[in-house]
Formats: sequence, C-alpha cells, structure tokens
Amino acid sequence: MNVPLWMWFAVIGFILLMLAVDLVAHRRAHVITVREAAAWSAVWVLFGVAFGGLVWILYGAEFGQQYFAGYLIEKSLAVDNVFVWAIIFTFFAVPREYQHRVLFFGVLGALVFRGLFIAAGAAIIASAGWVLYLFAAFLLFTGYRMLRQRDEHIDPAKSRALQLFRRHVPMTDAFHGQRFLIRKNGALLATPLLAVLVLVEVTDIIFAVDSIPAIFAVTDEVFLVFTANAFAILGLRAMYFLLADLIHRFVYLKAGLALVLIWVGVKMALKIDVYYIPTPVSLAVITTILGISIGASLLATRRTGSRPEPPAPAVPPFRNATAEELESLQPLWRRAGSHDGLPPAEKSMK
Repeated sequence: MNVPLWMWFAVIGFILLMLAVDLVAHRRAHVITVREAAAWSAVWVLFGVAFGGLVWILYGAEFGQQYFAGYLIEKSLAVDNVFVWAIIFTFFAVPREYQHRVLFFGVLGALVFRGLFIAAGAAIIASAGWVLYLFAAFLLFTGYRMLRQRDEHIDPAKSRALQLFRRHVPMTDAFHGQRFLIRKNGALLATPLLAVLVLVEVTDIIFAVDSIPAIFAVTDEVFLVFTANAFAILGLRAMYFLLADLIHRFVYLKAGLALVLIWVGVKMALKIDVYYIPTPVSLAVITTILGISIGASLLATRRTGSRPEPPAPAVPPFRNATAEELESLQPLWRRAGSHDGLPPAEKSMK
C-alpha cells in the first residue's frame, strides 16, 4: 500500500480541523443531551465509514476490508473504555457540564499516545518479526483474563496514578468550573478536574496496550492502523454521552470483547507461518461476536438492568467552589514581579 506523504498530512489536518470545530461548538460548559450526542455520533461514524469507503475505492477491497476490521475492533473496545469513564466520573462526582472538556483533552492525548505506540509497534515488527508471536500470546492472555474478570471493574480510589498525582501536585478540594488550574493566594493549584483528566489518560494508555496489538492482527499497514484508531477515537466523547446512561445494560459485551481479542490473537499467531485467515472471514467473525453479545445483553436487560450502575461514594470526594471562591481567583498567569497574590497591606509596601 503506497500512501503519499500528502495524504498523511491531509488526514492529520482533517482530524485537527474537526477537533477545533468540536472545541468551538462546546466552548461553553453545558450538559450534553442524548439528541446532541446522537447527532455528533452520527457525524463521527459517517466520517469513519466514508474514509473506509475512500480507502476501498483508491486501494481496493482487501485494504478497505482491513480498515473496516480495524475500525470495528477499535470502536468495540472503546465501549468498555466508556464504562470505565462512567465509573471515574461517578466516583469523582464530576458535574455533567464539565465532562465534555475532560474527554476532549483526554481524546487529544489518546491520539498522541496511540500515534507513538503505533509508530513504535510498526518499527518493532519491521525489525523483529518474531515479536508477532509475543503480540499473539499477549492478546490470548488478555482475552482470557478479560473473560475471567468480566464482572470486575476499576476502583478509582485505589488508583496508583491518582495517589501519585495527589502526593506530588498541589490540588484544591473543589471544582472551579471547567478550569484545570487555578491561582489562589499566589499559589498555582490543580483542580480535581485535572486529576480526573490524568486518570482518564492513564486508563486510555492501558486500553491502548490491548487495542494496538489487536489491530496489527488484521492489518500490517501503518496508515490503516493509525486512521482506524483515529476515526474510532474521535467519536468516543459523543459515544460516552450517548451510552453513559445505558452502559449498564451491556452485560455480555465484555465477554464478547474478550472473544474478539482471543480471535485476533489466534489470527495473528496463524498468519505468521501457518495460514492467513482472509480479511472478510475475520470481519464476519468479529461482527458476529459483537452482534450476538450486544443483542443478548439488550435482550437480557430489556426489563431491568442486571449489571449494577457505576458505584458512587456516599460522600463525594470533591465539592463545587462557591461563587465567592470563584470571584476571589487571581489571574492564572502572572508576569514576573507581580504581587497579586499578596494581601493589600503587603502590596502597598512593595
């Protein structure tokens, strides 16, 4: 697959343009409605599918199918990521109107980190093809572990990333609107929203460790790996607001995702020296597994959801800042020599 450099720049430019449009459209904090989330989800899916169609037209059916297989894997694994976000937001009692800002920067960071992971993975595979055996074994083990632990979920209170953040970064105990940083009494402080962003970013990196080897099982083309990841990730924010209130109904989805990882692990192990499973077969198997797991979940929970809602602490760990606290905030960035953080009496002495 010969992809000219200008096409890379065109795709990256388009992604940055859409991120800018999304940021402008949500520049004011507000609760994302289901209707708005559905509209944005449709837009992102349309872009992802349209790009796959373009690949199909320009490079043929095989590469088009590889893209769609990778896109489907990344999109389906992202649903489990959505449930983890719901747990984090519920635990920290993050107001719904601030959640989009966290997810926007979380997705932006995810694009950067996944781009680095993809570049590293491609370089490793090119220099040492035997590493595919390790990727295959890792996918099989991850799928098995996910199948056994399908009813277990992360506990944000025990997160080492959160503990390290709170230990080394001065932080206020209150949300201050959409701010990640504030200046109070001359000191620069992180808000709980920044701690939530760090935790979201760390969890996405953990998910990327599973998803990147999985997509390399269906295509060796770095361009397809990157674009399938990018277009799947771009719709994550809208997907979260669309599914956040329904995610507890997908009781069998994690088992389905585990089977998908096991399947792509088997495919990767076989294609090295034994047999290359045709892409249409892989795409059909993945679609069937996901369709059955989602359909069975919705059928099993059509009356009452049997999967518990994300646990919420009895007392939220953080509060919302009062109007007085918000009014007393100092400018975030000060020029050297400024004495804005000093009491009035000390200011007059300077």
